[in-house]
Amino acid sequence: MDIGKHWRPIIDSAQDGIIIVDDRGNFIAANHSAELLTGYSEDELKGRSCRLLNCTGCKIKGKGVGKDWCGLFSAGLIRDKKCMITAANNRTIPIVKTATVLFDDKGKIVGAVETLKDISENISYKNELASIRRIYHIDDGFHGIVGRTPVMQNLYELIESVASLDTPVMILGESGTGKEMVAKALHEIGNRADKPFIKVNCAALSESILESELFGHVKGAYTGADVDRVGRFEAAHTGTIFLDEIGDIPLSVQVKLLRVLEERMIQRVGENKSIPIDVRIITATNKNLEFMIEQEKFRQDLFFRINVFPMTCPALRLRRDDITLIIQHFISIHAEKTGKNILGFAPEAMRVMVSYPWPGNIRELRNAVEYAFVLARGRSIRPEHLPEKVVSHRGALPLSSDKTNRSDPGEESFFQPVNPPALGTAVIVKQSARDELIHALKQTDGNQTKAATLLGVSRITVWKRMKKYNITVKSR
Repeated sequence: MDIGKHWRPIIDSAQDGIIIVDDRGNFIAANHSAELLTGYSEDELKGRSCRLLNCTGCKIKGKGVGKDWCGLFSAGLIRDKKCMITAANNRTIPIVKTATVLFDDKGKIVGAVETLKDISENISYKNELASIRRIYHIDDGFHGIVGRTPVMQNLYELIESVASLDTPVMILGESGTGKEMVAKALHEIGNRADKPFIKVNCAALSESILESELFGHVKGAYTGADVDRVGRFEAAHTGTIFLDEIGDIPLSVQVKLLRVLEERMIQRVGENKSIPIDVRIITATNKNLEFMIEQEKFRQDLFFRINVFPMTCPALRLRRDDITLIIQHFISIHAEKTGKNILGFAPEAMRVMVSYPWPGNIRELRNAVEYAFVLARGRSIRPEHLPEKVVSHRGALPLSSDKTNRSDPGEESFFQPVNPPALGTAVIVKQSARDELIHALKQTDGNQTKAATLLGVSRITVWKRMKKYNITVKSR
């Protein structure tokens, strides 16, 4: 049998997408699975550049044909590479790609064939398992990140979706929102978890020192360079490099950084030898880089290279329902560190903490808890133990615990706890979840369905939590 006559039915029967490109990266053919995966028909693909799919795993040079066009033609083979493509409906799809170069009878490169396997279902399955774990171990945090509000749940899902890929991630958010924790979570969940995680604070280093820190230097490269030094990129080889405050990198270093990211090669300061590197890059900033591009303070090409998958750490004021949980987390840490037997915040102190806007976000909250630990002598933290700035904030709620001075005088009459448990460390942790549920029920006038929507859980979960925390809703 002449297999050549039957190649079309063979590739159309494959479950994975198969595409064939010429030596300039233009589509020649695509099977039925590739059409379903990309959203383009074969006729729409034919003759168009493979750049159309915006594959994050491609190293396109675009300077000619064959090896001058794409890194694949130099490598000859790519096997099981995780990357992402953009489909016709502009939806990003995670895939595993295998590719091999095609040669003619004279050994000349004529093109390449690639197989694309959709792994969306695998990632969704992993996300569902992780969601279940969070539901039943919600107070354990997410790789050190504490929070269970809907905006944080969305952030966790984004982290899980991209962690197993080598896609460059840019973490946005105000100072103190926990961008480094997100970067560490991306590394710990990903395929490079057992490899180095190297952090560089770009804002803390001068221009001359930053270049040496990133790329290393050889002895005698400049005054004071007494020995050879390995740079952070080289130290992060096969692992992850986290460039914090990327917006503070000088333009001169941005040019060199872009070259490193594109060529996957570094040169130590004072040396012409190129060293290959394999790193996953994660960046973070609290600045508006697009505005900086308009002011010509940040390179647009570098921005597009690192901003492939942006995600935002929400400010603490946008997740107020997490404040009590985060406070209890810090209390546990400081209690273990100091040996003080402090169980939690008194109700009036907690109301002050929740009402404060926290412009410094989690970092400022952590400092406030540590400050209170220094002053507190009993088993609880009271308003007089808090920083003056927090207590004197004009938006602070009344400190009196008297029923007539509560923020909502109807709270006691509307919600009635049955046999409240004795005070204890474990109880305080659960009490934050109880307060969160009471707050949601109060906002919805006791409607359990609407409260479930606010909390991002099912109505059955609300009913179970009401039973767990002995909460009853009085009829009016």
